Amino acid sequence: MKVIISVMFLFFAMTVFGQKGTEEIKIKTTAECNSCKERIEGKLNYTKGIRFAELDVPTKVLTVSYSPSKISLKEIKELVAGIGYDADEVKAEKKAYNALPECCKVGGM
Repeated sequence: MKVIISVMFLFFAMTVFGQKGTEEIKIKTTAECNSCKERIEGKLNYTKGIRFAELDVPTKVLTVSYSPSKISLKEIKELVAGIGYDADEVKAEKKAYNALPECCKVGGM
């Protein structure tokens, strides 16, 4: 019985304290297709401080779970802009946008 209680307490502690300091944001992008999704998620999901990033292609909304002590919202938006996509008020970097395949540019699909 003590073992079960100990395991339950440990699980509870990991659940509560494991998420400490994490925030979730939604960013409107100019992504157009599944290639955009792979490009954005591939970059963000391997960035320090980002726990999870997922783009919903139909709505063009990027959901990011991140640790504000490791990366800022501004830095996340700048990463997206550096890939070639608008991120809310942060406009895509022109050089990165021009390097995107035609299907990934605004109106490409």
